Amino acid sequence: MRGPPERRRLPDDCRERNRGCGAGGRAGRRRLGRPADRDGPDARERPTEAGRRHAGRGPPEKAAVSLFVKICGATRPDAVEAAVEAGADAIGFNFHPPSPRFLSPRRATALAGPVPAHVQRVAVMLRPQQSEWDEVFEGFRPDCLQADADCLATLRLPDEVGRLPVYRDHEQFDTDSFSIEIPCLFESAVSGQGQPPSWERAALLAHRASIMLAGGLDPENVGEAVRRVRPWGVDVSSGVESSSGVKDPRRVRAFIHAARKADLA
Repeated sequence: MRGPPERRRLPDDCRERNRGCGAGGRAGRRRLGRPADRDGPDARERPTEAGRRHAGRGPPEKAAVSLFVKICGATRPDAVEAAVEAGADAIGFNFHPPSPRFLSPRRATALAGPVPAHVQRVAVMLRPQQSEWDEVFEGFRPDCLQADADCLATLRLPDEVGRLPVYRDHEQFDTDSFSIEIPCLFESAVSGQGQPPSWERAALLAHRASIMLAGGLDPENVGEAVRRVRPWGVDVSSGVESSSGVKDPRRVRAFIHAARKADLA
């Protein structure tokens, strides 16, 4: 199972929360997280014709690369295989016990075994204690940790683990002053319930930051979401399931195809 050689990666090195995003990386893959390298060897490529089609999307550094697609909450090998074969950039493995998608580190390691290096393995947690995160890291060794932004800021992570902070939508969300240099996830107040955030607020944020839109997405509406919001990335969990916690490989493929098609429009 091979993916595109230029698939984007979540941040490899985000020890400082305000670090920016450069490009370049090992084996020719893009690696985010070093603003000082933007004019050096890791500088992002000049916009291509495809990139120019995204000129209105937001921060100019997003223009030269394609939409980042994350499939979250994989629990079975067929879902992992479908995500990789269809071209997902990242797969999320859930370590939040109340979730129907919850996995032990041992089970997640077995599932993630066939995942190639160009696809990021994301540990999905909600508000973990340091000891809970340490247990997941020791047992699973993810590429990135996803957690609520305020909680994530308090955790000690190894240098090689990226951060994907989660921000939750609400009526008083301040879109005017929002600023973050690394990609972040924007979703509704409750994770994994298929509830969408405000696409209007998401679109405003997408002009200010590299946001991954999550919540309420599925193969039927992700195209419209991409066209309206123009996010840096999209994330799906329940929207590609046949039953709670069980991904439908056909819907996984359909979601990725629809997202990519809309991104090129």
